[in-house]
Amino acid sequence: MNDKKTDFLIYCIEIYKNAKGKSGRQTLSILDASGATDFILDCYEALHVEGKDAIVWQIDDFISHRAA
Repeated sequence: MNDKKTDFLIYCIEIYKNAKGKSGRQTLSILDASGATDFILDCYEALHVEGKDAIVWQIDDFISHRAA
């Protein structure tokens, strides 16, 4: 994994954590369990140009479809 993707993953964890009012540990657990961390890394090229709200929405959408 390159530094840009690692930094972006950390950024996404932080904005998702803040949007959901969770701790970092809780957020990472949710994202890992759902496969969203891989989704974020795999979709880096498309996601990194999105705004914060759009990223949170994309993660929520991914998680909801995984749970269905």
